[in-house]
Amino acid sequence: MIEIDQKNLETGLPLVKLKMPGTRAVTALVAFDAGARTEHEDENGMAHFLEHLVFKGGEKYATYRDVNETAERLGAQLNAYTSHDVVAFHITARAESLMPAVDLLTDFVARARIDGEELDRERGVVIQEINRYNDQPNSVADFLLDRAAYGDHPLGRSVLGPPEHISSFSRDAIVAFRERQWEPSRGGAFLAGDVSHADDDVLAEMFARFPGRSEPPPSDAAPEFERRIEVERRDTNQSHLRLHWRPPIDPTDLQQRAALAVYATLLGGSMGSRLFDEIREQRGLCYAIRSYGFTHTDAAALDVSSGLDSTKCVEAYTRIREIVEDLAANGPRDGEVERARAYAAGSTVLSLESTGAVARRAAGQKVTFGDVSSPDETIDALDAVTEDDVREIARGVTGDPVVACVGPHSEEDFAG
Repeated sequence: MIEIDQKNLETGLPLVKLKMPGTRAVTALVAFDAGARTEHEDENGMAHFLEHLVFKGGEKYATYRDVNETAERLGAQLNAYTSHDVVAFHITARAESLMPAVDLLTDFVARARIDGEELDRERGVVIQEINRYNDQPNSVADFLLDRAAYGDHPLGRSVLGPPEHISSFSRDAIVAFRERQWEPSRGGAFLAGDVSHADDDVLAEMFARFPGRSEPPPSDAAPEFERRIEVERRDTNQSHLRLHWRPPIDPTDLQQRAALAVYATLLGGSMGSRLFDEIREQRGLCYAIRSYGFTHTDAAALDVSSGLDSTKCVEAYTRIREIVEDLAANGPRDGEVERARAYAAGSTVLSLESTGAVARRAAGQKVTFGDVSSPDETIDALDAVTEDDVREIARGVTGDPVVACVGPHSEEDFAG
């Protein structure tokens, strides 16, 4: 059982401790509601670029070498991530190194110098990252799906942004974005694992390095569902197909999120799921196929992702739709919900063996929904999903999906 202790520091930054008995590791993570969704159109890519720049050094650890070598001396691993919803920085170390690890993390993240010369050098690194993703058809398909699902809304833009933006961002603009979005009460600090070496007074001083700021403007509400088809034609032997539906659930409701997770597992989340069984095993149309349930603050998504033999892509698309429609009309078969529920709960348990995974999960919940449910509450919610709950989700996943595809196809292939 993971014990959760929450309090707000004087700056307004929530401090969340997640005590995990039996581990000798600890992860410290700080996150903000400052992902790509919060960018203005001409800022697209700035949240991710800023994520890179903070690693170049702060006040006490003034260069990237100081940051990296200090982490190595602690036996610690540093990393960060940016999504549409959140930007987060984290360090994982042995429990005895918690306090110096937090000192390092809060120094280079909260007091990042954002040196002009380092900024210019890092432009090329990020542009190479963008080019790498653009060379990978599966990554291009993921981006196309966001654009097809959300259009011109910030959720429809790439987290990485276009290369021309990275080339033109000024230091002043990047600092202004940080000043606008890194507001402590809209983020949180998270300690997951063995927190027995925590000194609360010193932790408060370290996390106070993130100053209080004015409340940032609210993000634009997610747009209503609108069917679009995005195809990037490439003469390849494999097609990368993505489909998107918008289940009508309340994303803030833990039980409804659990029902969506069980439905997605039943549909295509395991080797015993309908899509895997028929599209791969019975028909041999693909190597990999999977469905996912996902929630932003104000929108839920059901996505299907597959890499397919290009000559069989349209056949697979047609059959995927038929399977989804059958679930909507007739509901699950005997035993399907029980298996999917057990698999979803078991996968959740396995995913929470890592201190980093526990910290990232808590950060996503806090930033997206404003609160952290314990892993036990999440597992209980999955165990409580009924066949009627899954039928209700299935009835809301129907009609023509949004489509994104990379391969030798045209929009007409998916028009019907």
